[in-house]
Amino acid sequence: MKKFSLTILTAFLGGALALGAYKVIENKYADNRSFEEKQKVYFTNNPLPSSNLSSAGELDFTQAAAEVTPAVVYIRTTYAAQTNSGQDQMQQLFGDMFGGRMAPQGPQMASGSGVIISPDGYIVTNNHVVEKADKIEITTNDHRHFVAKVIGTDPNTDLALIKISAGNLPIVKLGNSDAVKVGEWVLAVGNPFKLTSTVTAGIVSAKGRGLGLIGSQEQEQETPFGHMRVQRQGARQLNTGIESFIQTDAAINPGNSGGALVNTKGELIGINSAIASQTGSYEGYGFAIPINLAKKVLNDIQKFGSVKRGYLGVSFKELDQDAADQLHIDRTIGLYVDDVAPGSGAAQAGLQHGDVITKVDGKTVYESSDLQEPVARLQPGDKINVTILRGNDEKNVSVMLKADAGNLNRTVAVSKSAEELYNKMGASFKPLSAEQKAKFHVRSGVIVTQVRPGLLFDDTQIPVGSIITGINKQPVNNADDISKAITSMKNGNLIITGYYPDGTAFNNVFQQGAE
Repeated sequence: MKKFSLTILTAFLGGALALGAYKVIENKYADNRSFEEKQKVYFTNNPLPSSNLSSAGELDFTQAAAEVTPAVVYIRTTYAAQTNSGQDQMQQLFGDMFGGRMAPQGPQMASGSGVIISPDGYIVTNNHVVEKADKIEITTNDHRHFVAKVIGTDPNTDLALIKISAGNLPIVKLGNSDAVKVGEWVLAVGNPFKLTSTVTAGIVSAKGRGLGLIGSQEQEQETPFGHMRVQRQGARQLNTGIESFIQTDAAINPGNSGGALVNTKGELIGINSAIASQTGSYEGYGFAIPINLAKKVLNDIQKFGSVKRGYLGVSFKELDQDAADQLHIDRTIGLYVDDVAPGSGAAQAGLQHGDVITKVDGKTVYESSDLQEPVARLQPGDKINVTILRGNDEKNVSVMLKADAGNLNRTVAVSKSAEELYNKMGASFKPLSAEQKAKFHVRSGVIVTQVRPGLLFDDTQIPVGSIITGINKQPVNNADDISKAITSMKNGNLIITGYYPDGTAFNNVFQQGAE
């Protein structure tokens, strides 16, 4: 009997030691697991129902809504008081989806949504929801309140990863956005108009939408995000915004930004980000960032604090009949390579100006998102297979992605001092349309689309929306004109002439080298 008891005691102690060692190892390496690995552990212990069919045999959204709603949070952000003239480009682009800000007197507030993707408090939302916020407050579905910290953001995809100090939180299962089909039912879950825990239903109406809204200099300056007055002109580069939106007719309104787009299994397939509207509210079109793109971005942010993005190193034009006629080619499908950056992966693989990219990893390329999204999922050093058409010959090439896009500088070569001054100006520009020239009664000009903090335009208070009509007494209509004008300085002076957004004229003189 004593022998038997000793055996039982030994077995018990051995099991306890093994379990304790496992827990120590698990805790030690838990933070090194990717979100997908953490989710596999979580959903192994907490499996979702295998079917969403009701007793009547029809699709039933109640189970999916019940699974997802507890993991969608309400986000309230607070900002220091600021005037309207300091409004940045992203706020102009995304303002209508970003809940109403209060009047500029005193601290300003806004609201949005977020999705818990890890039981230890990691939350995904939009970059424009938390960008430049002084304080981020989280309210969970069970009415608990937390203050969140920003782990990292990625303006190129409009994603952000934030975290609250909590454990054993409900999470939404990451799905597979590649498997999403046009026409399938989806649910949008978020907090529109501060109405928490709101669920709407619709279908996927399109995939791979590229609207030119993130990081694009073709966006009309007076257009707030959510309006469809988008002009795409000229070449697009892979180091600008990365867009491959899932389009849905599920109702999405201000405050839904950062919320969940899920399938009927309750799996997260997208992060709601934008609406197309003439009023700023729902008019039938909403857009979500596909979760397969978000996975890479979020894992990079958690591991490195920023996104390790690989670049192909080309600028391109989407082909359609109008573009083909303008380029004098008979191809209307694919991406026309406008330029290849010296030293880039594309250059080393032999891509040339005039090539047409027809396939990426064997899949036909119809629009920019068909190239941008696959590239955006890869790291520097990864390879991607690209099929190009050169003349009548089609060939497959393997391109190793680089950590930067290279320098696309075929347009105008400027002196080193002029290039340094151009960078010091700290602004981006877009040519004025004929209608804008008539509106401001000018014959030439560019509009300031972005002002970078701490540089010349910011220091001298030339804000976004200003019209630059001349530099060094030379008319300017595009970036090439600006580059030429700043090479002709006299006595080291830079003369900028134009109009502020309110129509007031200015004629400012700056000395090169002045901070």
